[in-house]
Amino acid sequence: RIRKHSTDYLMYALVDTVVDYYFNIIEHIADDIERLEDELLNDPEDHLLEQIHKIRREIIFFRKSVWPLRDAINTAIRDESQFINDNTKIYLRDVYDHMIQVIDNIENYRDMILGLHDMYMSHVSNKMNEVMKVLTIIATIFIPLTFVAGIYGMNFDPGASPYNMPELSWYWGYPASLGIMGVLAIIMIFFFKRKGWF
Repeated sequence: RIRKHSTDYLMYALVDTVVDYYFNIIEHIADDIERLEDELLNDPEDHLLEQIHKIRREIIFFRKSVWPLRDAINTAIRDESQFINDNTKIYLRDVYDHMIQVIDNIENYRDMILGLHDMYMSHVSNKMNEVMKVLTIIATIFIPLTFVAGIYGMNFDPGASPYNMPELSWYWGYPASLGIMGVLAIIMIFFFKRKGWF
């Protein structure tokens, strides 16, 4: 069929084949994005960020490859010379419409991959917030315990003055201080649980 036509039709056939192949690439990118989205929603892992950046680079490279061909097809359609006849221009307009579809898909997938990146970063941020919350709760529990331990760590001699920690001479002084610390910790844990902080 191609042999019966002129060189301008051969040019159209080549461009049409390239654009059809672009749709295969678009489908491949769509599958990758869908897979990444499922993984991100189910069980996001560290390697996903690398895959998101890889697909983003592919989309950017693909976009840079597609735009010049779109412009070339548009120029060929508007060409007033006799190199491209009117029948071939009709075919080229059809290919140009397909190119617009390809570009629209690329733009959509670029937005989607940016959305996936934001979703991943939001997940990492939430995870970090959970870790920080646990560490803050632990630190908050230890603040009064450190205060009690600091008071009893001053080592004032109870024999020098009746006001110098008389409980240091008590038989149950050490277990009592540990008990006070334990009670404080339990009260704070109960308070945090009641507030729904963990």
